[in-house]
Amino acid sequence: MSETDVATEAHEDAPVASTALFGQAVLYPDRGAYLATVESLRDEGYCTATDLTVVDYLTHPGRSGLPGGVQPERFEVVVGLFDHARRERVRLRIQVPADDPTVPSLFDLFPGTEAMEREAWDLFGVSFEGHPDHSRILLPEDWVGHPLRKDEGIGAIPVQFKSASDRR
Repeated sequence: MSETDVATEAHEDAPVASTALFGQAVLYPDRGAYLATVESLRDEGYCTATDLTVVDYLTHPGRSGLPGGVQPERFEVVVGLFDHARRERVRLRIQVPADDPTVPSLFDLFPGTEAMEREAWDLFGVSFEGHPDHSRILLPEDWVGHPLRKDEGIGAIPVQFKSASDRR
């Protein structure tokens, strides 16, 4: 199956914009078609979710390179799927608006995404609807904010230096 076939055959119900980059198919489903697209790909043989992360494009609002019809948003959920039999990868890039940073969870389709979705929520603040344990995974429970957002302060830990006379 070629990159073009992935984009057309696997998504006959709802056409999904697609491109190819470095020999890999890249699909751009909207949030409403996200689960159906992933389920279709899983049924076609993409049985491993290799990664899931979020990109914050706050400082690149006018970015280019998206196919026609895809409206760029502040956040983008990026998912990698792998078909072992054909040794092919496909990447999905889902645009997520800043005023409603939520997407459906892939947990029911790929249980191995549980920790990846928790990490994405913890660090970027993108929620995954239907996730079984939406709690922090890297930061303390009382942490305020999401540190990998581009508008989050970098924070600081005060450093105490020894005076010159204490260094001997």
